[in-house]
Amino acid sequence: MKRGVLYGLAFLGGLFLFFFLTIFVFSLLLGLKARGRPFGEAIGVVEIKGLIAEADDKIRILEDFLHRKEIKAVVVRIDSPGGTVGASQELYEELQRVSKRKPVVVSLGSVAASGAYYVALGGTRILASPGTITGSIGVILQVPNFEKLLKKVGIEPVVLKSGRYKDLLSYYRSPSPEEKRLLKETLAEIHRQFMRAVAERRGLKLKEVRKIADGRVFTGERARALGLVDELGNFSRAVEVAAKLAGLKGRPHLVYGKKPGKWWKSLLEGRGELPWESLLTSPLYLWMAGL
Repeated sequence: MKRGVLYGLAFLGGLFLFFFLTIFVFSLLLGLKARGRPFGEAIGVVEIKGLIAEADDKIRILEDFLHRKEIKAVVVRIDSPGGTVGASQELYEELQRVSKRKPVVVSLGSVAASGAYYVALGGTRILASPGTITGSIGVILQVPNFEKLLKKVGIEPVVLKSGRYKDLLSYYRSPSPEEKRLLKETLAEIHRQFMRAVAERRGLKLKEVRKIADGRVFTGERARALGLVDELGNFSRAVEVAAKLAGLKGRPHLVYGKKPGKWWKSLLEGRGELPWESLLTSPLYLWMAGL
């Protein structure tokens, strides 16, 4: 009886090991394919979609593409209405850094305005479709004011502060004229930074940029005429331009950057993430390592 149980356990263990090794091998093969290694040289693709609120994940992808020898160029696909100043500037600077070593071609989708256009300025070349909505070179600050509502329902906020302007952006009161002046000065400085970036990266005179940097949006066609983008074209055209700048021959292999995930989920989705990369950062591994 005991021997039968041992044989059964051994069979199950062998079956589990076979299953794990099979998944491991397929994941490895798909991972190598996804990374472009069997195909030699490749183009990395980074997608920036929706509101730009943080930059860490995209920066990690760009950093990875920067140091991978098989990635000869990067295409950044942007479809975003903009976002926070800090995140947009971080991505802009990262694109600039990568473009010093590899061609970075930016493809503007349906919308690439405000902070999204700021990001695009970091690339080597910018492409847009004729109907792309872009531009919006300006800065906006919006804070809800519930002062009247709070008074109506009988709520009075109690605020203790160590600095005169510590509650400058408060939802429970309107800013004073002096506070509005300080806020406008800050927005004006950020606006100047934006305009300088446009002038420097697009080879335009600052006085020319000031004329169009009033927050208005442009179609891709109009942006091309103003010198805000290099040429009209879709994502496929952007890939062609990137391949040409990198000196790649034939149809280039594309490697899509993505956030780290579970390797088995990536396998089912056809992404082919290498299994040990997720394993080494998983809670299971941390528990096993005694951390």
